[in-house]
Amino acid sequence: MSLIGDGLNKAVQKAFTRPAPKSAGAQMRYLVKQLGGTKAVAQMLRVSQRTVERYVKDQIKKPRPDLAGRLDREVKARWQPQIRAKAKAKAASTGGIIIDTRARLGYTAPIGSTDQDRIRHLTLALPPVHAARLFEAQEQGASDARLQEIAAEALKEVYFQDGGRRAGSLDEVRFTDIEHLEFDL
Repeated sequence: MSLIGDGLNKAVQKAFTRPAPKSAGAQMRYLVKQLGGTKAVAQMLRVSQRTVERYVKDQIKKPRPDLAGRLDREVKARWQPQIRAKAKAKAASTGGIIIDTRARLGYTAPIGSTDQDRIRHLTLALPPVHAARLFEAQEQGASDARLQEIAAEALKEVYFQDGGRRAGSLDEVRFTDIEHLEFDL
């Protein structure tokens, strides 16, 4: 996936009320139940149907690292969909989202301003409208570059323009060289 998309997913996963299954057998049984059969799970994970059946019966307990990653990702993507939807709706309507980032930030502004890009560490609460835009773009399958543009627009409004109280002539914010990025609801 992407840096920003993964960060949004991790933030939503913090809202889970129960932990997702940890063992490979439990994860396979969950996926088989969700998808309605071992054949669909096998195709999704790119393994044989017999391999899925062995995991379900706990005949195999330790998956290869690449399979373990795919298995964990698929389980977490389907785990507690109603809780996930409520967390996104709350962030998009009333709660907003917190972004913690260390990245190179700069801006384009009229001549005479100090618009030099520099590494900044920011922890900001983004209003619900920006959270809604990020989640909506993610659900529509937006690329990492598009999600980065949306985050840059949010940082422009919240950090540089302080909600319209300053830097009104700011044209564009550059949000690049991301060293650290984390979201929280």
